Amino acid sequence: MPVVKFTKALKRFFPTLQDTPAEGASLPEILSEMDAHYPGIKNYLIDEQGGLRKHVNIFIDGSMIDNRNTLGDTFTAGSEIYIIQALSGG
Repeated sequence: MPVVKFTKALKRFFPTLQDTPAEGASLPEILSEMDAHYPGIKNYLIDEQGGLRKHVNIFIDGSMIDNRNTLGDTFTAGSEIYIIQALSGG
């Protein structure tokens, strides 16, 4: 079962975040599953069209996903899925 990991920057908005095993077979399913654990996180990560928001990146086993719009990238049962909030400013 894949494990979802979150950047510490997201804990500012969702303080209970922790590495979370997931059962979903696709990234959209996993994000819905994470929303059940951490209410509101899916709306923070996904825009109205179902794609990743500009300030969010997802990596699967160390590689950034290719499709930010449909989230159709694949993973295995042993994958690590990292959800990262991009930081900006100065």
